[in-house]
Parts: sequence; C-alpha cells; structure tokens
Amino acid sequence: MPRVVTAFALLAQALVAVTLADKWRLSWWEWHLILTAAFLFVGYSAYVQYRREGTASGLFDGIAMAETTRRIRRQYEDALEELVGALQASERGDATERLAARMAERFGLTEKQAEVLDRAAAALVAERDLSGRLSALVAVGEQARIQAGEEEFLRGAVAAVESSFGTVEIEIVHDGQLTAGGDALPLTVKGRLAGAVRIPGTGRPELRRTLANQLAIGLENARLYGELSTLFRQYMSPDVAAALLADPDQAALGGRLVDVTALFADLRGFTTFSEAVEPGDIVEMLNRYHGVAVPCILDNGGTIVQFVGDALLALFNAPARQEDHEGRAVRAALQMQEAVLSIAEGHPDWPRFRVGANTGPALVGNIGSELLRGFNAMGDAVNVAARLQTIAEPGQVVVGGATYDALAGRVTATPLGDLEVKGRRQTVRAYAVENLA
Repeated sequence: MPRVVTAFALLAQALVAVTLADKWRLSWWEWHLILTAAFLFVGYSAYVQYRREGTASGLFDGIAMAETTRRIRRQYEDALEELVGALQASERGDATERLAARMAERFGLTEKQAEVLDRAAAALVAERDLSGRLSALVAVGEQARIQAGEEEFLRGAVAAVESSFGTVEIEIVHDGQLTAGGDALPLTVKGRLAGAVRIPGTGRPELRRTLANQLAIGLENARLYGELSTLFRQYMSPDVAAALLADPDQAALGGRLVDVTALFADLRGFTTFSEAVEPGDIVEMLNRYHGVAVPCILDNGGTIVQFVGDALLALFNAPARQEDHEGRAVRAALQMQEAVLSIAEGHPDWPRFRVGANTGPALVGNIGSELLRGFNAMGDAVNVAARLQTIAEPGQVVVGGATYDALAGRVTATPLGDLEVKGRRQTVRAYAVENLA
C-alpha cells in the first residue's frame, strides 16, 4: 500500500508541473526542494514496507515478476529431480547423504523443518518399497494363474519380483534331495516339501513369507496343469483338451450345427488278420499304424474324435474353425496313406488303411450323459464319409462331391460316378483322390 500511495503522489506532482509549466516559474532551489521531498517520500514508503515485512528484499520485485516466477519454478524442478534421484539411489541400495541436509542447505530450512523433511523422505522410500513388493506379489499371483509349465512359471516369477525383492533363488527337490538350508524358506506342494527359495533382504519378514507361499501355490498349479494337460491330450484330441482347459463349460451336453469335413479310416481285412495272430500282434500293428497316422491328422489341424478297434474318426473345422478344412482333410488322408505304406511294405501280411472323407453340416458337441460323455459329430455328412471309406480300396482315399467341389482345380481325382451306399436313399457322387496341389 505505501508503494501505491507514493506512486500516486509522484504522478500528482508531475501532473501539476506539466499543467502549470508555462505559468509557474520556479527557481533552481525550489526545484531541488520539490525533488528532495519526493525522494524523502519514496524512502519513507520503503521504510514502512520494511517495518511491515521484516525484510528489504522484494520491494521492487514486482518490476521483474515473470523472471522471479521462472527462477522459483526452476528451483523447485531441480529440487524434485534431486528428490527423485535420491529415492532411486536408495532403492538401488546406494550410499547417499541425508536428503534433508541437502534440501535444507538449498532452501534455507530450519533444523526442525529439515528433520520433518528427512522423516517424510524416509516414509516415502518405505512406501515405494512396500508398494513395489506388493505389486511383485500380485505379479506372481498372475503368473500362477497362467497355464504354463513348471520351468516357465518359475522363470516368469523370478523375473517379476527381481526389481522389488532382488535376485530370488529357487531350488526344486530332485530325487528327494534338497541342498538349500539356512535362511531358505520352504516351498510345499500338497503338504510335501517341493523346494526352497532364498529371498534377499531383511525387511518385512511377512512379505518374504507371503512371496514363498505365492511361489508354492504357483508351483502346485503349474504341476497340476501339466498333469491335466498330459492326461487330456493323451485321451482326447489336443484341440478338444485345450478348449476344455480354457473353458470347462464347453463340456456341457449338447452341440451346434457346423460345416465339417469328416475323415473315416479303417483297415481292410482286419477281422481276418485278427483271427490268425495273437492279440499282442494286433496291438503292435495298431500302435505302429496309429503312431504314424495320428500325427498326419493333427499336423493338418484335425481333431480325432474316437478310435473304434481298427477304425478312427477325425473332424476338420471343429471344434476350432478352420479355413480350407476340405484341403486339410484330404492332405491328411494322403499323408497318412503314404506314412502307413512304408510300414506295410515290411509286413506284407498286415492289412492296409482305406480312407473316406466328406463335407457337410453336422451336429458337433458333447454326447452322452451327465456321468460320462464324449465329443462327437452326428449327421448325414459324417455317415456318408463312413460309407465312402467302405467303398475305398486299401491305400485309397475316396471323397464326396462336396469335398471335391471345394477343391476344384487343386485336386487330381478319378470320378467313381454316383454310387448307392448302405442306409441312404440318394446316391453319392464320389471321387478317388490321387493328388492335392
């Protein structure tokens, strides 16, 4: 306020001087008296300002307010950068001087203010450390829910906690032996010792125990998933197993109408062969044949629905949707015949596969009861594929008209005409496939 009054007084003096300049003649001494009074008035205003604020700094800062604002902003930015750097150094375990001492020197803080800042910085570091470790525990929990193998889970978990807990060392029991001891925490699976984990650091033992428990849960889940995956994939097609593991609701009874290409294969003369050999020889033959036939189907994306004695049924475009499912089925059939041929040449008395394939709508889903069910497909398209397989000669692949039409220009085949098949009133247009481009 004094500075405002002074400014108006000087402006009033200048206005009087200008207005009366041509009428008012002042002597040299009179002018100097007026100027002296003006300077005295400015000095008195500065003195009043000093008495009110306790300091002479800032009396004329309004002239350079923008520069002052920029300078203060730079100081705070530098202080924040230094604070962040000190926190990061503390997280890395680097030896640093007291943060409060540096801030006090820079901003002229009192000893009490510096002490408060020091405690606040320590609390912030501890909070960031706790937050990081809790986030790491959440990450391990997420890893435990991922359908992964044991080694993959352990690698992911160790990587997830390294930034917060440091280098975590995990040892798994092998042949009943475990060398880890001392401060290592146990990992138990189903009540039995499965391994141990060393977690560096001495802070918050409850967090270290929680991490060990999370790792044990994840390890148990990984092993359980591995057991289920192996069991499912050995007793059903991998596509069906993967679908059930991802969504168990897909095991519900019922189905949907889907365009599929069904592939039937069986051994011509199997019954006669079975009468002349021992059961062990039959099993050996079937296992060798299926050992090369099954990969041909799976590698082309087929789903093996069932084995019935010497026969097998495979579907394409179910349960997973596939482009060019007709081509996949025919390619699998041709590859299967070629693979089986190399085995049959060494055993002239063994029967040969004959294959039929057909395309059309079928009801695909789970058939059975609440106690026992199986994935299957039903419909005229599937029945026709089974009938075409009975028409085929050993080593031959016969397809229906819909399958042939879908592969027009890509398949080399011999027309077999419109054939009458058992259990069907209408004839079936059939082709014996020789090659697929």
